Amino acid sequence: MNIGIIGLGLIGGSIAKAIKQVHAQNSYIIGYDTNKSDLQSAYDDGVIDTIAPHLQTGFSNCSVVFICIPVHNIANLVCELLPYLPNDCIITDVGSTKYELVKEINQYTSTSKKRVYYVGGHPMTGSERFGYAASSSHLFENAYYMLTPQGDTPEFILFILQKLIERMGAIPLILSSSYHDFVTANISHLPHIIASSLVHLVRNNDGENAYLHALAAGGFKDLTRIASSNPDIWTSICLSNKKQIQKVFQSYQAILEHFLEILERDSEDELYSFFDTARIYRNTFPEGASSSELTKRFSLHVDAKDEPGIIAKITTLLSDHHINIKNLSVMSDREFDVGVIKILFSNKADLIMATEILSRHRYTLYY
Repeated sequence: MNIGIIGLGLIGGSIAKAIKQVHAQNSYIIGYDTNKSDLQSAYDDGVIDTIAPHLQTGFSNCSVVFICIPVHNIANLVCELLPYLPNDCIITDVGSTKYELVKEINQYTSTSKKRVYYVGGHPMTGSERFGYAASSSHLFENAYYMLTPQGDTPEFILFILQKLIERMGAIPLILSSSYHDFVTANISHLPHIIASSLVHLVRNNDGENAYLHALAAGGFKDLTRIASSNPDIWTSICLSNKKQIQKVFQSYQAILEHFLEILERDSEDELYSFFDTARIYRNTFPEGASSSELTKRFSLHVDAKDEPGIIAKITTLLSDHHINIKNLSVMSDREFDVGVIKILFSNKADLIMATEILSRHRYTLYY
Protein backbone atom coordinates (compact mmCIF):
# COMPACT_ATOMS: atom_id res chain seq x y z
CA MET A 1 0.00 0.00 0.00
CA ASN A 2 1.31 3.45 -0.92
CA ILE A 3 0.75 5.88 1.94
CA GLY A 4 1.43 9.61 1.90
CA ILE A 5 2.19 11.54 5.08
CA ILE A 6 2.28 15.33 4.97
CA GLY A 7 3.85 16.73 8.12
CA LEU A 8 6.40 14.57 9.95
CA GLY A 9 6.26 16.05 13.43
CA LEU A 10 5.22 14.21 16.58
CA ILE A 11 2.00 12.73 15.12
CA GLY A 12 3.00 12.35 11.47
CA GLY A 13 6.35 10.87 12.39
CA SER A 14 4.69 8.46 14.81
CA ILE A 15 2.19 7.36 12.17
CA ALA A 16 5.03 6.63 9.76
CA LYS A 17 6.99 4.70 12.41
CA ALA A 18 3.93 2.72 13.53
CA ILE A 19 3.06 1.74 9.96
CA LYS A 20 6.63 0.75 9.17
CA GLN A 21 6.80 -1.37 12.32
CA VAL A 22 3.74 -3.39 11.32
CA HIS A 23 3.83 -3.19 7.50
CA ALA A 24 7.54 -2.90 6.73
CA GLN A 25 7.28 -5.23 3.72
CA ASN A 26 3.83 -4.15 2.52
CA SER A 27 3.92 -0.36 2.77
CA TYR A 28 5.65 2.36 0.80
CA ILE A 29 5.58 5.74 2.51
CA ILE A 30 5.97 9.06 0.73
CA GLY A 31 6.75 11.95 3.06
CA TYR A 32 6.55 15.72 2.77
CA ASP A 33 7.32 18.45 5.27
CA THR A 34 8.34 22.08 5.05
CA ASN A 35 10.79 21.30 7.86
CA LYS A 36 13.59 19.85 5.75
CA SER A 37 15.52 18.65 8.78
CA ASP A 38 12.64 16.49 10.05
CA LEU A 39 11.99 15.25 6.53
CA GLN A 40 15.61 14.19 6.02
CA SER A 41 15.74 12.56 9.46
CA ALA A 42 12.67 10.46 8.64
CA TYR A 43 14.24 9.37 5.35
CA ASP A 44 17.61 8.61 6.92
CA ASP A 45 15.88 6.51 9.59
CA GLY A 46 14.07 4.49 6.93
CA VAL A 47 10.73 5.67 8.29
CA ILE A 48 9.72 7.05 4.89
CA ASP A 49 10.74 5.48 1.58
CA THR A 50 10.90 8.60 -0.53
CA ILE A 51 10.72 12.38 -0.16
CA ALA A 52 8.15 14.32 -2.14
CA PRO A 53 9.89 17.54 -3.24
CA HIS A 54 6.56 19.39 -3.27
CA LEU A 55 2.82 18.72 -3.05
CA GLN A 56 2.34 18.43 -6.80
CA THR A 57 4.40 15.25 -7.03
CA GLY A 58 4.77 12.08 -5.06
CA PHE A 59 1.17 11.37 -4.03
CA SER A 60 -0.38 10.39 -7.38
CA ASN A 61 -0.32 6.66 -6.52
CA CYS A 62 -1.31 6.82 -2.85
CA SER A 63 -4.18 4.80 -1.43
CA VAL A 64 -4.23 6.86 1.78
CA VAL A 65 -2.85 10.31 2.58
CA PHE A 66 -2.48 11.48 6.20
CA ILE A 67 -2.36 15.25 6.66
CA CYS A 68 -0.55 16.03 9.90
CA ILE A 69 -0.27 19.81 10.07
CA PRO A 70 -1.93 22.55 12.20
CA VAL A 71 -5.71 22.68 11.80
CA HIS A 72 -5.88 26.14 10.22
CA ASN A 73 -3.76 24.99 7.25
CA ILE A 74 -5.44 21.65 6.51
CA ALA A 75 -8.37 22.72 4.28
CA ASN A 76 -6.21 24.87 1.99
CA LEU A 77 -3.67 22.09 1.65
CA VAL A 78 -6.40 19.57 0.71
CA CYS A 79 -7.67 21.97 -1.94
CA GLU A 80 -4.16 22.32 -3.34
CA LEU A 81 -3.51 18.58 -3.21
CA LEU A 82 -6.76 17.28 -4.74
CA PRO A 83 -5.86 17.61 -8.46
CA TYR A 84 -2.79 15.43 -7.96
CA LEU A 85 -4.44 12.51 -6.13
CA PRO A 86 -5.70 9.29 -7.76
CA ASN A 87 -9.34 8.25 -7.81
CA ASP A 88 -10.52 6.34 -4.71
CA CYS A 89 -7.77 7.85 -2.57
CA ILE A 90 -8.61 8.25 1.13
CA ILE A 91 -7.68 11.61 2.64
CA THR A 92 -7.57 11.87 6.41
CA ASP A 93 -6.10 14.32 8.91
CA VAL A 94 -5.15 14.39 12.59
CA GLY A 95 -6.59 17.79 13.51
CA SER A 96 -8.04 18.34 16.98
CA THR A 97 -11.19 20.02 15.65
CA LYS A 98 -13.49 18.68 13.00
CA TYR A 99 -16.86 20.35 12.30
CA GLU A 100 -15.76 23.45 10.38
CA LEU A 101 -12.89 21.57 8.77
CA VAL A 102 -15.13 18.76 7.53
CA LYS A 103 -17.63 21.24 6.15
CA GLU A 104 -14.95 23.18 4.25
CA ILE A 105 -13.17 20.13 2.85
CA ASN A 106 -16.47 18.58 1.73
CA GLN A 107 -17.06 21.65 -0.40
CA TYR A 108 -13.75 21.01 -2.14
CA THR A 109 -14.22 17.27 -2.60
CA SER A 110 -17.83 17.56 -3.81
CA THR A 111 -16.80 19.87 -6.66
CA SER A 112 -13.59 18.04 -7.51
CA LYS A 113 -13.32 16.05 -10.71
CA LYS A 114 -11.53 13.36 -8.72
CA ARG A 115 -13.38 10.63 -6.82
CA VAL A 116 -11.72 10.88 -3.43
CA TYR A 117 -12.95 10.20 0.11
CA TYR A 118 -12.28 12.45 3.07
CA VAL A 119 -12.60 11.03 6.61
CA GLY A 120 -11.66 13.30 9.49
CA GLY A 121 -9.38 11.80 12.11
CA HIS A 122 -8.03 12.70 15.54
CA PRO A 123 -5.73 10.47 17.61
CA MET A 124 -6.28 11.20 21.31
CA THR A 125 -2.63 11.04 22.23
CA GLY A 126 0.33 13.34 22.25
CA SER A 127 2.96 14.96 24.40
CA GLU A 128 4.17 18.36 25.51
CA ARG A 129 7.18 17.52 23.33
CA PHE A 130 6.88 18.09 19.61
CA GLY A 131 8.73 17.55 16.35
CA TYR A 132 9.95 14.42 14.60
CA ALA A 133 12.52 13.76 17.33
CA ALA A 134 9.65 13.20 19.80
CA SER A 135 7.79 10.73 17.56
CA SER A 136 7.45 7.08 18.53
CA SER A 137 6.30 3.88 16.86
CA HIS A 138 4.13 3.05 19.88
CA LEU A 139 2.60 6.48 20.53
CA PHE A 140 -0.84 5.20 19.47
CA GLU A 141 -0.89 1.98 21.47
CA ASN A 142 -4.13 1.88 23.52
CA ALA A 143 -4.99 5.43 22.41
CA TYR A 144 -8.46 6.31 21.13
CA TYR A 145 -8.37 7.43 17.51
CA MET A 146 -11.57 9.27 16.60
CA LEU A 147 -12.94 9.19 13.06
CA THR A 148 -15.65 11.51 11.73
CA PRO A 149 -17.01 10.01 8.49
CA GLN A 150 -19.81 11.58 6.51
CA GLY A 151 -23.23 10.05 5.93
CA ASP A 152 -22.23 9.01 2.40
CA THR A 153 -18.82 7.59 3.32
CA PRO A 154 -18.75 4.03 1.88
CA GLU A 155 -18.41 1.27 4.45
CA PHE A 156 -15.37 -0.23 2.72
CA ILE A 157 -13.50 3.10 2.91
CA LEU A 158 -14.15 3.37 6.63
CA PHE A 159 -13.19 -0.30 7.07
CA ILE A 160 -9.81 0.24 5.38
CA LEU A 161 -9.02 3.22 7.59
CA GLN A 162 -10.19 1.47 10.77
CA LYS A 163 -7.99 -1.55 10.09
CA LEU A 164 -4.98 0.64 9.37
CA ILE A 165 -5.51 2.49 12.65
CA GLU A 166 -5.97 -0.75 14.60
CA ARG A 167 -2.69 -2.08 13.22
CA MET A 168 -1.01 1.08 14.48
CA GLY A 169 -2.15 -0.02 17.95
CA ALA A 170 -4.95 2.52 18.37
CA ILE A 171 -8.66 2.10 19.12
CA PRO A 172 -10.93 3.58 16.39
CA LEU A 173 -14.00 5.45 17.65
CA ILE A 174 -16.67 6.79 15.27
CA LEU A 175 -18.27 10.17 16.12
CA SER A 176 -20.05 12.94 14.26
CA SER A 177 -17.85 15.95 13.62
CA SER A 178 -20.02 18.26 15.76
CA TYR A 179 -20.06 15.92 18.75
CA HIS A 180 -16.33 15.35 18.37
CA ASP A 181 -15.71 19.08 18.81
CA PHE A 182 -17.94 19.22 21.88
CA VAL A 183 -16.13 16.24 23.42
CA THR A 184 -12.66 17.63 22.80
CA ALA A 185 -13.64 21.08 24.05
CA ASN A 186 -14.59 19.45 27.37
CA ILE A 187 -11.76 16.99 27.91
CA SER A 188 -8.87 18.48 25.93
CA HIS A 189 -9.19 22.10 24.84
CA LEU A 190 -10.56 23.74 27.98
CA PRO A 191 -8.16 21.79 30.25
CA HIS A 192 -5.26 23.13 28.19
CA ILE A 193 -6.57 26.68 28.52
CA ILE A 194 -6.97 26.17 32.27
CA ALA A 195 -3.44 24.78 32.61
CA SER A 196 -2.01 27.78 30.75
CA SER A 197 -4.11 30.20 32.79
CA LEU A 198 -2.82 28.71 36.05
CA VAL A 199 0.74 29.23 34.86
CA HIS A 200 -0.16 32.84 34.07
CA LEU A 201 -1.64 33.17 37.57
CA VAL A 202 1.59 32.08 39.26
CA ARG A 203 3.69 34.21 36.91
CA ASN A 204 1.57 37.31 37.58
CA ASN A 205 1.34 36.82 41.36
CA ASP A 206 4.98 35.96 41.95
CA GLY A 207 7.20 38.46 43.72
CA GLU A 208 10.84 39.48 43.45
CA ASN A 209 11.95 36.46 45.46
CA ALA A 210 10.15 34.14 43.01
CA TYR A 211 8.87 31.90 45.80
CA LEU A 212 5.84 30.82 43.76
CA HIS A 213 8.06 29.72 40.92
CA ALA A 214 10.34 27.80 43.26
CA LEU A 215 7.46 26.08 45.04
CA ALA A 216 5.40 25.30 41.92
CA ALA A 217 6.34 21.63 41.90
CA GLY A 218 4.53 18.41 42.74
CA GLY A 219 0.81 18.69 42.14
CA PHE A 220 0.93 22.09 40.44
CA LYS A 221 3.61 20.96 38.02
CA ASP A 222 1.64 17.79 37.21
CA LEU A 223 -1.56 19.76 36.73
CA THR A 224 0.01 22.26 34.33
CA ARG A 225 2.30 19.94 32.36
CA ILE A 226 0.26 20.27 29.16
CA ALA A 227 0.86 24.05 29.18
CA SER A 228 4.31 23.20 27.76
CA SER A 229 2.78 22.01 24.47
CA ASN A 230 3.32 23.63 21.07
CA PRO A 231 1.64 27.11 21.16
CA ASP A 232 1.18 27.21 17.38
CA ILE A 233 -0.95 24.08 17.47
CA TRP A 234 -3.05 25.31 20.39
CA THR A 235 -3.64 28.72 18.83
CA SER A 236 -4.97 26.93 15.75
CA ILE A 237 -7.14 24.60 17.85
CA CYS A 238 -8.78 27.41 19.82
CA LEU A 239 -9.60 29.47 16.75
CA SER A 240 -11.02 26.48 14.86
CA ASN A 241 -13.19 25.30 17.77
CA LYS A 242 -14.19 28.72 19.04
CA LYS A 243 -17.94 28.11 19.43
CA GLN A 244 -17.65 24.86 21.37
CA ILE A 245 -14.88 26.24 23.59
CA GLN A 246 -17.01 29.32 24.38
CA LYS A 247 -19.97 27.07 25.19
CA VAL A 248 -17.96 24.82 27.50
CA PHE A 249 -16.13 27.79 29.03
CA GLN A 250 -19.47 29.30 30.07
CA SER A 251 -20.36 26.05 31.83
CA TYR A 252 -17.02 26.13 33.59
CA GLN A 253 -17.52 29.75 34.62
CA ALA A 254 -20.87 28.78 36.15
CA ILE A 255 -19.12 26.10 38.24
CA LEU A 256 -16.52 28.60 39.48
CA GLU A 257 -19.22 31.17 40.28
CA HIS A 258 -21.15 28.53 42.23
CA PHE A 259 -18.02 27.69 44.19
CA LEU A 260 -17.47 31.36 45.07
CA GLU A 261 -21.08 31.62 46.23
CA ILE A 262 -20.86 28.69 48.63
CA LEU A 263 -17.47 29.90 49.84
CA GLU A 264 -18.99 33.33 50.54
CA ARG A 265 -21.75 31.66 52.56
CA ASP A 266 -19.18 29.62 54.56
CA SER A 267 -21.24 26.55 53.70
CA GLU A 268 -19.15 23.67 54.97
CA ASP A 269 -21.55 20.99 53.73
CA GLU A 270 -21.69 22.41 50.20
CA LEU A 271 -17.92 22.81 50.04
CA TYR A 272 -17.49 19.21 51.15
CA SER A 273 -20.00 18.07 48.53
CA PHE A 274 -18.20 20.08 45.83
CA PHE A 275 -14.90 18.30 46.46
CA ASP A 276 -16.36 14.89 47.32
CA THR A 277 -18.53 14.67 44.21
CA ALA A 278 -15.51 15.49 42.04
CA ARG A 279 -13.37 12.98 43.93
CA ILE A 280 -15.87 10.14 43.48
CA TYR A 281 -16.36 10.81 39.77
CA ARG A 282 -12.63 11.26 39.13
CA ASN A 283 -11.92 7.91 40.75
CA THR A 284 -14.14 6.19 38.19
CA PHE A 285 -11.83 7.17 35.33
CA PRO A 286 -10.27 4.05 33.77
CA GLU A 287 -6.70 4.67 34.87
CA GLY A 288 -7.73 5.36 38.46
CA ALA A 289 -6.40 8.17 40.59
CA SER A 290 -4.10 8.72 43.49
CA SER A 291 -5.25 11.24 46.07
CA SER A 292 -1.86 11.33 47.78
CA GLU A 293 0.59 14.00 46.69
CA LEU A 294 3.31 12.03 48.45
CA THR A 295 2.53 8.99 46.31
CA LYS A 296 2.67 11.09 43.16
CA ARG A 297 6.15 12.31 44.07
CA PHE A 298 7.39 8.71 44.06
CA SER A 299 5.93 7.65 40.73
CA LEU A 300 7.18 7.45 37.18
CA HIS A 301 5.82 6.52 33.76
CA VAL A 302 7.61 4.00 31.58
CA ASP A 303 7.21 4.59 27.86
CA ALA A 304 7.26 0.89 27.03
CA LYS A 305 5.79 -0.96 24.08
CA ASP A 306 2.47 -2.68 24.65
CA GLU A 307 3.61 -6.26 24.04
CA PRO A 308 3.34 -9.64 25.82
CA GLY A 309 5.69 -9.95 28.77
CA ILE A 310 6.67 -6.27 29.01
CA ILE A 311 5.26 -5.85 32.54
CA ALA A 312 6.99 -9.04 33.70
CA LYS A 313 10.31 -7.82 32.26
CA ILE A 314 10.11 -4.52 34.12
CA THR A 315 8.89 -5.93 37.44
CA THR A 316 11.47 -8.73 37.37
CA LEU A 317 14.21 -6.23 36.62
CA LEU A 318 13.23 -4.11 39.63
CA SER A 319 12.69 -7.12 41.87
CA ASP A 320 16.18 -8.43 41.08
CA HIS A 321 17.50 -5.18 42.52
CA HIS A 322 15.30 -5.47 45.64
CA ILE A 323 13.11 -2.51 44.67
CA ASN A 324 9.60 -2.65 46.10
CA ILE A 325 6.73 -1.64 43.79
CA LYS A 326 3.90 -0.14 45.79
CA ASN A 327 1.45 -0.11 42.88
CA LEU A 328 1.45 -0.51 39.12
CA SER A 329 -1.15 0.48 36.54
CA VAL A 330 -1.46 0.23 32.78
CA MET A 331 -2.80 3.32 31.04
CA SER A 332 -5.96 2.57 29.02
CA ASP A 333 -5.46 5.62 26.83
CA ARG A 334 -2.78 8.24 26.29
CA GLU A 335 -4.55 11.51 25.78
CA PHE A 336 -2.58 13.26 28.52
CA ASP A 337 -0.46 10.52 30.11
CA VAL A 338 2.99 9.86 28.70
CA GLY A 339 4.06 6.25 28.78
CA VAL A 340 1.91 3.17 29.05
CA ILE A 341 2.94 1.90 32.52
CA LYS A 342 2.74 3.92 35.76
CA ILE A 343 4.76 2.63 38.71
CA LEU A 344 4.39 3.85 42.30
CA PHE A 345 7.19 3.42 44.84
CA SER A 346 7.19 3.59 48.64
CA ASN A 347 10.06 6.04 48.96
CA LYS A 348 12.37 8.36 47.11
CA ALA A 349 15.34 6.00 47.30
CA ASP A 350 13.45 3.27 45.42
CA LEU A 351 12.33 5.81 42.81
CA ILE A 352 15.90 7.00 42.22
CA MET A 353 17.29 3.46 42.01
CA ALA A 354 14.49 2.34 39.65
CA THR A 355 15.15 5.35 37.43
CA GLU A 356 18.84 4.48 37.20
CA ILE A 357 18.19 0.81 36.44
CA LEU A 358 15.44 1.33 33.85
CA SER A 359 17.45 4.09 32.17
CA ARG A 360 20.45 1.76 31.87
CA HIS A 361 18.17 -0.73 30.09
CA ARG A 362 17.12 2.05 27.68
CA TYR A 363 13.56 2.55 28.82
CA THR A 364 12.25 6.09 28.29
CA LEU A 365 10.96 7.50 31.59
CA TYR A 366 8.81 10.45 32.63
CA TYR A 367 7.84 11.84 36.03
